[in-house]
Amino acid sequence: MEAYDAGSDARQGPDGQDGPSVRSHGMAEPPGGPDGTGGEVPADGTGGVVPSDGTGGGVPDGAPRTGVAALSPRYQAGAVLALAVVAVAVCAHLGLVFLHVAPSNTLTKQHGEAVDEWVFPEFEQNWKLFAPNPLQQNVAVQVRADVSTADGAIRTTGWYDLSAEDGRAIDGNPLPSHTQQNELRRAWDFFVSSHDSDNRPVGLRGTLSETYLRHIAVQRLEQNDAAGEGGTVERVQYRSRTTNVEPPPWTGEKVSDRPAYRELPWWTVPRGGAA
Repeated sequence: MEAYDAGSDARQGPDGQDGPSVRSHGMAEPPGGPDGTGGEVPADGTGGVVPSDGTGGGVPDGAPRTGVAALSPRYQAGAVLALAVVAVAVCAHLGLVFLHVAPSNTLTKQHGEAVDEWVFPEFEQNWKLFAPNPLQQNVAVQVRADVSTADGAIRTTGWYDLSAEDGRAIDGNPLPSHTQQNELRRAWDFFVSSHDSDNRPVGLRGTLSETYLRHIAVQRLEQNDAAGEGGTVERVQYRSRTTNVEPPPWTGEKVSDRPAYRELPWWTVPRGGAA
C-alpha cells in the first residue's frame, strides 16, 4: 500500500497542480494577494471596484451644471462674444497707453494724435519708459487776487503759496488725499506743457488749462478768505517760483541758488465765482 501524505494532498489541487497554501490556522490565502482584490490596490484608493451605476466614478450625467455651461447655447454664444469684446478693448487700451509712454517711434509719429485723444485727460501718464531724468527743481505755485471791497475799492492781496499749503497738509499725514498731492501740481504741468514761453496757449488744450487753473485759484482763495467780509474776487494772477535742487557734493556740479519766477497775466473771474 502507498503511504498517504496529508501535507502533499493539501498542497495539490484536483488536477495535481499546486493549490492554495494552507496557513497555520487552516485557512487558505485568497488568490491574487492578501486583500483578495486580485492584485495591487490602485493608487486612487478605490480598490478597483467599479461603481454600480456604471459611470466609472465620474460625475453622473444628471449632476447640475454651473457657470457658462449652465446657460443655453444662445446665451453661451453671447457670453463668449462679450468676453471677446472686453479682451479686445483691454488690449487696445494697453497698446495705446504703451505707445503714449514709449519713446518716439514710427507708430507714434503716424498716429500720435489718435493716441493723445484716447489717453488725455483720463489716462494721462506723467512718466516715460527707460528711466528719464528725475525732476531736479522745486516749483512753488503762488496766486494773488484783486478784490473789490464793500465800499467799491479794489485791493490786491499778497501772494498765497498754494504749494506750501499742500506741503503742510501732506507732511506727517499717513493718508494724504489725491487732491492735496496732485491737483495743483498736475494743473500747473498741464498749463506749462500747453503754453509757449510767452504764456500764449497752444491749441484748445491751452485754453482748457487756463480755465482749470482759474477754477483752482478761486477755490483756494475762498478757503483762505482772501476776499474778506463783503469782498469779491475780481481777478487772479499766478506765478511760479523755481529753485534748483542742490546736487550731491561728489558730483562737482554747480547750480544757481537764486529762484526764477514765471509770472502769468491777470485773469478775470466771471461773476459768481465760476471759472
